[in-house]
Amino acid sequence: MSAQMMILVAGPYRSGTNDDPVLIQRNVDAMEDTALAVFRLGHLPVLGEWFALPLLKHAGSKKIGDAVFDEIFHPIARELIGKCDAVLRIGGPSTGADDMVATGERLGKRIFRDPSEIPERPR
Repeated sequence: MSAQMMILVAGPYRSGTNDDPVLIQRNVDAMEDTALAVFRLGHLPVLGEWFALPLLKHAGSKKIGDAVFDEIFHPIARELIGKCDAVLRIGGPSTGADDMVATGERLGKRIFRDPSEIPERPR
């Protein structure tokens, strides 16, 4: 039986959206669909967005890419990786998601590129 892992799901957020809220939500939905699959494999999924987005609103961010966004959005995900066991990279091109993978590699975390690579852990 494999041990339970906390796995950060890293995928495009803004990439390819031209900051269109509908397309951004589509990217978030894809990450959350993957998070559900990770949970069903017996692991604890997390997204940096789950931590960053409420803080952005509370901190007064007015739009994607403003100073408050830049202060919080990627830095919180990088910090979160330190608490995780692994990073799962999904989706298409994304500088931010690639940065999450690079951070995970620097920290010695397991890197998965497809949910099928994650060992199942029965509950």
